[in-house]
Amino acid sequence: MLDATWFSEAQEPSGSAFSLKIKRKLHEEQSEFQFLEIYETEQFGNLMVIDGCTMVSTRDNFFYHEMMSHPVLYTHPNPKRVWIIGGGDCGTLREVLKHPNVEQAVQIDIDERVTRLAEIYFPELCESNQDPRADLKFIDGIKWVKDAEPGSVDIIIVDSTDPVGPAEGLFCADFYRDCFRALSENGIVVQQSESALLHMKILKEMRAEMQAGGFGSLQTIFFPQCIYPSGWWSATMAGKGDLAKFREADAAAKPFETVYYNSDIHQASLACPEFFKKALA
Repeated sequence: MLDATWFSEAQEPSGSAFSLKIKRKLHEEQSEFQFLEIYETEQFGNLMVIDGCTMVSTRDNFFYHEMMSHPVLYTHPNPKRVWIIGGGDCGTLREVLKHPNVEQAVQIDIDERVTRLAEIYFPELCESNQDPRADLKFIDGIKWVKDAEPGSVDIIIVDSTDPVGPAEGLFCADFYRDCFRALSENGIVVQQSESALLHMKILKEMRAEMQAGGFGSLQTIFFPQCIYPSGWWSATMAGKGDLAKFREADAAAKPFETVYYNSDIHQASLACPEFFKKALA
């Protein structure tokens, strides 16, 4: 919904909406898969919208990209091979490649237009695209995982849109079963898991599908994300090993800069609110 000066994303089931004051629309197009829009906002820099839903802004993307990458990378004992399913804006790829021990990061997004627009309107997110360890593929991520050799990857980051349209197949037991097979010993898959405040049904179903896919260890982490519904977001890790502990000393001594993530934030993100515990009981 758009009037003369505001972009708004309404959440009808929750009776809420998030709005940003805009200066102008910079771009719009219908790709093969989805409707893409770019706005210049008054206070949040550029904003990418996909099928009417806010995806990434210049001002606050660091919350999401850092928390989708650093917690899982510091939870794994020695991650060398990382796949990112989705993540076409390339911000998660940039964060993953800050880790010097990562030898290969393959980003698989079905819609190349998301990346090409990010290169124009969010160039800071794409600054690691030419890293020799980066491999960008514009193909079906579900098929990529299904066809993978067993034990061929250490971490799979599912940086997807909501569980509708092209992303729907990323939230089911068959996909997680393929992830489990593709992951090496101590392997972990992490996926954005919506807002616990507004989307607890989706989150519970997703965790159940992960367990049905073979994962016995789950850990949901929480972090702010102001342009997403409720302003409070989550990601859920499913692993072959213990997810409650992480390489705290390594995180504290990280050899790169972040805006939000540090070892204290990591520890805090593991704490579960009471209503979340009760909902899962």
